Amino acid sequence: MSERHFRVYRGNAAGGSFQDFRVQVDEGMVVLDAIHRIQATQAMDLACRWNCKAGKCGSCSAEVNGRPRLMCMTRMSDYAGEETITVGPMRAFPLLKDLVTDVSWNFEVNRKIPGFKPRPPEADGTWRMQQIDIDRVQEFRKCIECFLCQDVCHVLRDHNRKDAFVGPRFLVRLASLEMHPLDTADRSEFLKDVAGTGFCNITKCCTEVCPEHITITDNAIIPLKERVVGRFYDPLAWLLRKITGKG
Repeated sequence: MSERHFRVYRGNAAGGSFQDFRVQVDEGMVVLDAIHRIQATQAMDLACRWNCKAGKCGSCSAEVNGRPRLMCMTRMSDYAGEETITVGPMRAFPLLKDLVTDVSWNFEVNRKIPGFKPRPPEADGTWRMQQIDIDRVQEFRKCIECFLCQDVCHVLRDHNRKDAFVGPRFLVRLASLEMHPLDTADRSEFLKDVAGTGFCNITKCCTEVCPEHITITDNAIIPLKERVVGRFYDPLAWLLRKITGKG
């Protein structure tokens, strides 16, 4: 057992600051274990959201040494013994208390997204899909809604454009619908005017923090941006629509 130095944010919407703690840690512990030990021995009222402790519920999102991470998947052994470990709340969302933020805006965005609209089934009452098409969208289904990608997105975090941009998590959801082999809904105007695909400048920071290793930028956001450009800004496509009267 060794002692480690932690700096943990304590406060609420009215204000707060980082407080220092010395924590006894055991081999194999993760940051969430240390936070629980602080709760049990030094700060019983420390607020921290968590559930599965297995990297699958997305609840224990925080910023560890300034990087958005799941505390349950961040090993103490990743940091040098003399290094101070700073744990703070996600900064892209309003603070409730200590390490807990209000992420309800994400669920409001989710309700606005046009739902899945499948084409009619075949004559025998079934649908047929190619495996390659299924594989393409399967990656997006791995999202655990930890909202770390939302937290690191500079459009939401630094510029607070929640009024015009849905963030990478919901561009992933839109990609899962748009690229589904059975879906027939037209979300082009939603992608341009509501989702705000044009705000993303593909820095790939969202991909870097994803605990499920979803290739958010290359596989979801860029294809959606291409669809918007092809629909609204391609001069040849615009001319073709004018001539044919379609689209």
